[in-house]
Parts: sequence; C-alpha cells; structure tokens
Amino acid sequence: MNRGPYYITTAIAYTSGKPHIGNTYEIVLADSMARYKREQGYDVFFMTGTDEHGQKIELKAEEAGVSPKDFVDSVAAEIRRIWDLMNTSYDKFIRTTDDYHEKQVQNIFRKLYDQGDIYKGYYEGMYCTPCESFFTQAQLIDGKCPDCGRPVHPAKEEAYFFKMSKYADRLIQHIKDNPKFIQPESRKNEMMNNFLLPGLQDLCVSRTSFKWGIPVDFDDKHVVYVWLDALTNYITGIGYDADGNYGERYKKHWPADLHLIGKDIIRFHTIYWPIFLMALGEPLPKQVFGHPWLLQGDGKMSKSKGNVIYADDLVHLFGVDAVRYFVLHEMPFDNDGIITWDLLVERINSDLANTLGNLVNRTISMTNKYFGGAVTKTGVCEEVDADLKNTVLEAVRKADAKMDELRVADALTEIFQIFKRSNKYIDETMPWILAKDEAKKDRLREVLYNLTEAITIGASLLASFMPDTSARILAQLNTEKRPLDDMGTFGLYPDGHSVTRNPEILFARLDPKEVAAKVEALQAAAHGDTDARKETSGEAEYPNVAKKPEVSIEDFAALQFQVGEIIASEPAKGSKKLLVNQVQVGNEVRQIVSGLAKYYTPKQMVGKKVIVASNLKTAEFCGYESHGMLLAAQDGKGNLALLTTDPDIISGSEIS
Repeated sequence: MNRGPYYITTAIAYTSGKPHIGNTYEIVLADSMARYKREQGYDVFFMTGTDEHGQKIELKAEEAGVSPKDFVDSVAAEIRRIWDLMNTSYDKFIRTTDDYHEKQVQNIFRKLYDQGDIYKGYYEGMYCTPCESFFTQAQLIDGKCPDCGRPVHPAKEEAYFFKMSKYADRLIQHIKDNPKFIQPESRKNEMMNNFLLPGLQDLCVSRTSFKWGIPVDFDDKHVVYVWLDALTNYITGIGYDADGNYGERYKKHWPADLHLIGKDIIRFHTIYWPIFLMALGEPLPKQVFGHPWLLQGDGKMSKSKGNVIYADDLVHLFGVDAVRYFVLHEMPFDNDGIITWDLLVERINSDLANTLGNLVNRTISMTNKYFGGAVTKTGVCEEVDADLKNTVLEAVRKADAKMDELRVADALTEIFQIFKRSNKYIDETMPWILAKDEAKKDRLREVLYNLTEAITIGASLLASFMPDTSARILAQLNTEKRPLDDMGTFGLYPDGHSVTRNPEILFARLDPKEVAAKVEALQAAAHGDTDARKETSGEAEYPNVAKKPEVSIEDFAALQFQVGEIIASEPAKGSKKLLVNQVQVGNEVRQIVSGLAKYYTPKQMVGKKVIVASNLKTAEFCGYESHGMLLAAQDGKGNLALLTTDPDIISGSEIS
C-alpha cells in the first residue's frame, strides 16, 4: 500500500569536530521514524548531512594548519562514517559545500534582496562565535550567550539584514492555526512567549569579518550568514530552484513532513526558517520536533568537561543494535535522557539478554527438543492463550499510535511488552511439564506455536529500531518480516514450518567489572595515556614478520580469493580452538573450519563479509571437512582480526 510521500530531515551536523553520542542520537531517532514510515507504506525520503561554513570552522582549520575545505572534508567523512556505522537508512547526505547548494543559496539571497526583504546596514552588538549569532544586552543570560552559555564579545560590522518583523504576525497566526507545527508543546510555548510575542528584530544575514562562507555574489565583501545557508539545505537538497525551475523531487516531497532537530536550535527552525520560506513564497514544513538532549550523568556532554562518549566506542563495546536500543528507549518525549556506562550494562543485561534474547533462545530450543524444530498449530487452547494474543495485538496497535505521535521510546516499550508477556506465558504454561505427558503433546505444540507467532510479530515490529536484531530473530524462526498491515492478525506463521536447528545467542550478558575495565582504558586513551591508547586503538610496535621467498605473479595468480558471507558458525566438537563455519560464496555454501574460537564467538562470526581462499584443496580438522580458508591478520601480540570487506560487496565477488 502506497500512502504517499513522506519527507523527513535531521539537522545537518556542524563540522567543527567528531560527533558524540548525544549528536548521534538524532540520526538514530530519525532513522527509526523513517524506517517505520516505510513499514506503514509511505514513500520516504530521508535526508541528513553536514553544515560546513562559518567563522568557527575557519578558526578550527587555522588551528589545525589546513584549509577550511580540507578540514570540513575530513570531519564530514567522519560524520558520515558514524552515521553509516549506526546503520542509518538515509537517502541523501547533503553538504553545504556542494556546488548546487552554494549556487542556490546565492540565488535565494539575491531574490530576497531584489524583493526588498534584505537590506544593507551595520550591526553592533554582542556576538557568540560558536553559535554565529548576534545578541542584544537584554537577550544575554548572566552576560553570556542565551543559546549555549558561552562568552560573547562586542562586534560591529557592515551587514545585510532580513526584515523579520514583516512576517512575524503571519507566523504567529500559522502557529495558532497549526497546533502541532512545533512539538513538543513546551517548545512552542517557549518560542511564542520568549521571541515572537515580544517582537522580532531584523536578522543579520551576512558577515564581512571572515571569508569561509558562501559569497554574496553581488557584493563579494560579504558571505552569507551561516543560518540562512544551513537552513536552506532542506529545499536545495531536494531540487529547489530560486528561479522556479523545481526538480521533480521537490515537487513531490516539499513541504517536509518532519524536521527533527535538537531543542537548542528550535528558534532557528521555528522562527527564522518559516519566515525565510514565507518570503520565498514556499509552503512551511508540516512539523518541527525539538527533541531533548542525551546527557552524560547529570550534565550536557562537552569536550571541555571531559565527559564525551562517542558512538564508535559504544559500538565497539556493545554492538550497534544494543546502542540503538539504549538511546531510543532511554530518551523521553520532552525531557532529557541520561546515559551512563552502568545504565547501559543494566539495560543490555535485563532487556536485551534476558527479556528478548533468552525468550528467543528458549522457544527455539524447546521446539527443536520436543518436535525436531517443527512448529504446528493444533487448536488445543486454554484461557491463557487469549490473554497472550490480546497483549500482542494491543501492543501492535499501541506502538503504531505512539509512532504517529513521534513517541519512539514509548513505542519500543510497547513492543517489549510482547516479549515480557511471552516470557510470562512460558512460566504459566510450563512446556517442560507438558512434554512429560504424551496426552498433552498437542497442547505443547500449540504453546510453542503461540510463542513463535508472538516473537515473529514482535521481531517484525522491532525492525525499525533494531534492524539487524530483527533480521537475526526472523532468520532463526525461518520466516520473513511480517508486513505491518498483517500484524493485526495472530496466527499467520505457517503451520508445520520449522525453525533453525542451531539458535544463536542474540545478546550475551555483560560482566559490569569487565566493562568498567574497558571503559577505564578508553577514557585513559582519550586523556593521552599511551599504553591505554595502544590497547584501545591498536597502536603498537610494528610486528617483526619473517620474510618468505619471493614468488612470481603467476604463482600468486594461481590462488583464488573471493568474498564470502558467514551465515552460520558453531564450535567444533572436541576442540577448543576450532569453529565450523558455513560460508556463502556466490551460489554455493561451503563449510570452512577456522582456528578462531579464541578470538570470535560464533555469534560474532555470523554476518561478516570475509575473504576466502577458495581454491585450496579440501582439508580435514577434527573430523570436519574444510573447503577453503578464511584470511586474517595477526600482530604477534595476541591480537587477531578477520579480513573483511565492505558489507555491500556481493558474496562470491573475486578479489583481484
């Protein structure tokens, strides 16, 4: 079912440095919303990107001894790497240094100037460099920037100004007529009472005191104010043209359905941006949601405080989906959330390892133990079955309603009600007791069918929030993701279908002491501890590798290397060193035995795209035939890593 277009954006990330988990939360939140809208049948376009101009960037580049463009190229690549690491499904990554964006910003500026909305004057006031904003004395809080709390300094310069007051009454009326335009409600009240109703001052929209910006093409002393530059990405990125020659995507997707931003930049998106659009004669976005902050302990993350947590460090310790679950589940709708290492471990152990992982493993294991993996519907029902089914279907309905309200954390809570109720159902029905009585085997089959169906629905719902985990659960149940429209019916799991014979551990329980030791090493590395840095980042003395005799290119060409995907892995019986892996290499599945049990669990092996030496003669290890070899790197100090490829490379591709 196609329910029409849906356009969602994040704020574009400022390229002053590597984003921490508080910054990264936004892209994960937007991704969960975009994925869910796709499940609902919308034609989603999801855009994110980077904000790359301004005085702060110019100063950062100077400190680093590089050009501003080289500086932002590096940071933008790092931001995109982290967005990709978090498995986010954006459709476009825009950069404000993209040629088409810069050209349209110049055209927009000229259009607004030509129609009299922009005029030249002088600005004198208190300037905040990090926020790139001027303030009057009355707007300062304790003599500091009202947005970020940092020091400000007096500044005066020639500038162009935008006539904000010209459109203020129209914006006030729009907000009154569209009560959902600004969310949550508290943000709307703040904008109305603190900024709009007291009256808007004209806005400075150009600068002359630095050069790293988009030049005003009819007055090259000036560069475009960074917020006019940055905000217009939402339309330039989908084909807006100031001359009216709009691209097809712009016609299809504008106005945006949702701008998802941090609460600290709500003013720019709900006052400046709508007024710019009004002046351009364009429709306003349907909704702006200013999400709360993810705080470390009891304070906002900052490098100066030394309390920054980065997404890649979290992924290294806990895995992508565990981190996604935590940041989505722990953030209230309109209050700040808290992240601590202890709380992360607690949530992973209780919610993911116990409630979810243990449920899936128990259900599949019992199905294999009692019925050889076959899942059969018998119709031998009891009253407790109806309560399980009602809980599952009600959770589907509630989660869907919560997502329509942008209450992602609440939607996740509803989904986990399915898993919690299923665990309780196991305790109520006691399958291990039923299995002892031959006369109750049909009842046992029905119980296991109900559990399998409940998990299928829960895992399908989970796909928008924890996509890899959802796929792994459904693969173990040997079924496909259930379409959202079919989740309102209980009992669609195919009768007589079989689950996998080898259930995997989805989330292992964490030892808080071990995690604490790893965290301590990470923090020591961040503060310049050389030994800790070597331990956490892999910096070490170079290994002394013995040289082998030279070979000809013909000798090398005799070996064949291909990309393979590990689809299953298990310990070799009778060996503590070996893993028996099933590897998809093109259209065939090969069994390859590897001595990696010391370095990888079977769970960690599954899903990796690896390099396979594919034309080696068959060998035998501990009674297992091995048809190939997995390549790995070892440094001689006990560290080993499989050689892997980009996950998008197709299995079977030849390495040359």
